[in-house]
Amino acid sequence: MEITKAEFVMSNSSLAKCPREDRKEYAFIGRSNVGKSSLINMLTRRKNLAKTAAKPGKTQLINHFLVNDEWFLVDLPGYGYAATSKGLRRDFGKMISDYVLKRDNLVCLFVLVDSRLKPQAIDLDFMRWLGESQIPFAMVFTKADKLNATQRRNCIDAYSKEMLQEWESMPPCFLTSSEKGIGRAELLDYIDSLNKME
Repeated sequence: MEITKAEFVMSNSSLAKCPREDRKEYAFIGRSNVGKSSLINMLTRRKNLAKTAAKPGKTQLINHFLVNDEWFLVDLPGYGYAATSKGLRRDFGKMISDYVLKRDNLVCLFVLVDSRLKPQAIDLDFMRWLGESQIPFAMVFTKADKLNATQRRNCIDAYSKEMLQEWESMPPCFLTSSEKGIGRAELLDYIDSLNKME
């Protein structure tokens, strides 16, 4: 699949204000500073579609983008560290859980993890919650250009070792780099395959 058009539709602070559930939807989430906005811009080849920032925690709303006039790409607030008050972080938690658990047209949630780091408890806990809630998700390893081929394999293997202690199988996994465009075709082809399913 190639993205020929991507446009911002709306930002909002609650599930009730999201667009009508009449198109398939793919959401991206991860710890603050994992490179989520950069990945979205790389996928759409729109440099400033999603706002990037030097400070983590920039995304504080549910952001909907319409792609090829066919499906929604959604940028969700990051979890974990953010330079915001505890009250706002609680609001993020409710916003994210409401969206993930109740958004009927959500086809897949892409969970971004930093490929340079060993498995992080917050990511493992979040994915465990997704599994328990029966939410379809895929893992996206970001910043893969910072690693060599062996280190990339070791990163996925480390997560597999942790997760397969509890999981029967691993979710789909993608290695990406926003700087180098690594993984773009694979990720978009996966979305395309899901779009073609009834």
